[in-house]
Amino acid sequence: NANGAFKLTDNKILLQTATNFLQGVYPPLGALDHDLAVETVTDGSDTIPPFNGYQFIPIHGQPNEAPDTIWLKGDDGCPAYTRASNFYQFSVEYISTLDSSRKFYSQFTEPLNNVMPAENVTYAHAYDVFDLLNVGSIHNESFASTVTTPQLSQLRYYADSLEWGRNYNLTQPARSVGGMALAGGILRQLNQTVSTQGNLKLSLMAGSYDTFLAFFGLTNLTAANADFMGLPGYASSMAFELFTDGNTTTFPHDTTDLRVRFLFRNGTDVSIPLIAFPLFNRAEDSISYDDFVDELGSRAINSVGEWCSTCQSSSGFCSQDEYASLSADSSSSVNYDDSSSGLTAVHAGVIGAMTTLGVLAIIAVAVFFCHRTSAASSSSEKISSVSETDSGTSA
Repeated sequence: NANGAFKLTDNKILLQTATNFLQGVYPPLGALDHDLAVETVTDGSDTIPPFNGYQFIPIHGQPNEAPDTIWLKGDDGCPAYTRASNFYQFSVEYISTLDSSRKFYSQFTEPLNNVMPAENVTYAHAYDVFDLLNVGSIHNESFASTVTTPQLSQLRYYADSLEWGRNYNLTQPARSVGGMALAGGILRQLNQTVSTQGNLKLSLMAGSYDTFLAFFGLTNLTAANADFMGLPGYASSMAFELFTDGNTTTFPHDTTDLRVRFLFRNGTDVSIPLIAFPLFNRAEDSISYDDFVDELGSRAINSVGEWCSTCQSSSGFCSQDEYASLSADSSSSVNYDDSSSGLTAVHAGVIGAMTTLGVLAIIAVAVFFCHRTSAASSSSEKISSVSETDSGTSA
């Protein structure tokens, strides 16, 4: 179905995320309407397909070596990001926190002795420690008694601090390569909706918590709410609505009639709605499409060649011959044409979602899901706020 696209890498967690999401988008036909699920066969009898008319949606993830993976996980395989991220470990704040938290972390060496060496149970591995203990407390009843709620909160605070420091710093942009690449991917998807006059109704992308943090910093979301300096919850989602205020039943021909709104939901609690937040330190929670493209484009990695150059990568698809042509693309004017080094529907399973234009009508939605990189991110509690001397935020 050309009305939508789902983008993900060949990662088991992401593939499962995609399957689960699509089960909600395309529920069994019988659950919608019994008549929809009924099929009449050649002998005139009626039959209902298995599982009450279950709809099987094909899903194909990008292999890790494919160029399109940069839009979803731009920090992977990026030497410049690795160097910049590791630089946080030389900050006064990191060194101080590493030392002051040793006694706190020492009480968790025994519960984790089967999965993590004692020397790794420190602030240096704050995310992994928090993730293992948090997931264990949720899913393992015998394990839950080994960590208290206050301890989990403190573990969460340290994980917030470490991961924010690794993925955003105003004076060291390379820490946010993942967010820059995601920004380029979002622009490509929305541009495809605009350039096809609304043919693409829904785009879904899936990636990890560190990409979220980098994007939060790049787009000044911390100015709207300091909680954006903390880890997002399990399977959190952010959405970009493309809409018009006009009373129309057709797609606007002029981009000046289009607006974009950013929304975020921390976790999967159905009682928590998607909430709109202003981007780029603005007051309004929506922005004109043209301004959105200008603002996000100035922060984005806009081509595979630009990513190769920014990351100083010469492996895989950044090999010498291919790198030269891709770099040439990046030095030209910014072009979000989906056919040029972009997010192509050829390699990804596609889904459809019909919308009707009307007053304040949603034309398209681009949704990005969070998953854990090594395990899982956090509970569905409110994002914790951290304040750090090393990690500057944009004004």
